Amino acid sequence: ASVLLLSMSVASPAAVDNPQDYTADEAERTAVDNIIFDDYRGKGCVDDSGFVYKLGERFYPGHSNCPCECTEDGPVCDQPECPKLHPKCTKVEHNGCCPECKEVRNFCEYRGKTYKILEEFKPSPCEWCRCEPNNEVHCVVSDCAVPECVNPVYEPEQCCPICKNGPNCFAGTTIIPAGIEVKVDDCTICRCHNGDWWKPAQCLRRECLNGQSLS
Repeated sequence: ASVLLLSMSVASPAAVDNPQDYTADEAERTAVDNIIFDDYRGKGCVDDSGFVYKLGERFYPGHSNCPCECTEDGPVCDQPECPKLHPKCTKVEHNGCCPECKEVRNFCEYRGKTYKILEEFKPSPCEWCRCEPNNEVHCVVSDCAVPECVNPVYEPEQCCPICKNGPNCFAGTTIIPAGIEVKVDDCTICRCHNGDWWKPAQCLRRECLNGQSLS
């Protein structure tokens, strides 16, 4: 009886390897072994949503793709020459095989404002601009002539300076009108250069005695 007891005690550790003690793990291993992964190579094609197509069947693999034909080597898709998009296109949709222009820009943008094609406008008193058919703005800046005075002024809404008092020049620190001789003091007579208003006036100083001219 003692020998039998010894043999049973020795055999008891083997119960650890008994499959019945780990039924859950064994079931998981069996389930994994029984999984069959679908292989459609040579049988069909699958699109983006998992839909299966037969050989020879045409389908769209995605909403923005070209149509394809299912072959034994996999999908063979059309690759057409898509038309060029309009250079003024501002909205493009990719819902088909080729991109489509849905909106063409027919205006110009300039300094934060929009203008119609061929519209003319003046962003400043010195600029004249036009919205061209190619959606570009071309501007011309006024070329102002040299004012004929030494004290020009800028009036509102006018680009170029004007001489409100007519042509003049400097005689020393005094501004004198052009075209006439001007007596700047008792002994000096000055005259502006003809056409050269920026040059100092030509002056003739006479002999004086106690501030009085002798001539």
